[in-house]
Amino acid sequence: MLLDTTALRTTAQPGTSPRGTSPRGTALRTTALVRHNTVLLLREPGPLASRMILPLVFVTLLRPLYTAAEGTAAGTVQAVTGTLVTFSLLALSIVGGAILTERLWHTWERLRSSAAHPLEILTGKALPVLGALLAQQVLVLGFGAAVLGMRLDHLPLLGLALLCWTLTLLGIGSALGVAARTHGELSAAYDIGGMLLSSLGGAFVPLAALPHWVRAVAPASPGYWGVSALHAALAGDVSRVLACGAVLLGFTLAAGLLAVRGLRRASSRSVL
Repeated sequence: MLLDTTALRTTAQPGTSPRGTSPRGTALRTTALVRHNTVLLLREPGPLASRMILPLVFVTLLRPLYTAAEGTAAGTVQAVTGTLVTFSLLALSIVGGAILTERLWHTWERLRSSAAHPLEILTGKALPVLGALLAQQVLVLGFGAAVLGMRLDHLPLLGLALLCWTLTLLGIGSALGVAARTHGELSAAYDIGGMLLSSLGGAFVPLAALPHWVRAVAPASPGYWGVSALHAALAGDVSRVLACGAVLLGFTLAAGLLAVRGLRRASSRSVL
């Protein structure tokens, strides 16, 4: 499906930027991009469906192992949050794929040559995927609460933690989608990176049970802060959630800047 760029065009006035900066123009262009990318996401539901279903299977299978080692309550929390972080990192494929597909279809040049600012393009890509990632995480947490008996006593804190974590995923996924040249490169990046970041972050195995060197480097992984934010939110620890959220937003900003920089250079780079 090709993007109709009519809504992305603006008529440049003498002495003004051809991209335009009026709030109304920005809203129209962003809305057109959001609508376009929502349609693309729903037309290919396979990757999204797999990221929704597989976490439920894994958490069901892994929970007995964690509860046997840590007790029912702590083991359930570890199983649910670890699975959520791991599979949301693997869902970077949805974020990056949305950008890379446009480039491989050679519709990326149409977007770059339109009036849309790189930030508007990223926003148009990000908002539909934001909804998909949040739906995935709410599904996993809802399954943990409804089926496994996990308590969700601090929903506002949990919502804040999920939002910060999802924004981090969007930033990283966008940077990967801009940097990758093929779907093979993107697949390797999110498979290897996702498993590495989640493992270092204590998603699979609690950090206390891992070697000292792993605990020392764990804070370099966004997964560590994602797991920590979720645990803190479930425990009602406001200060810890805010601290973890601030770090996650730092990762988001850094990845977003890399993505925007890559977008500015994309028009001069081949994707073949």
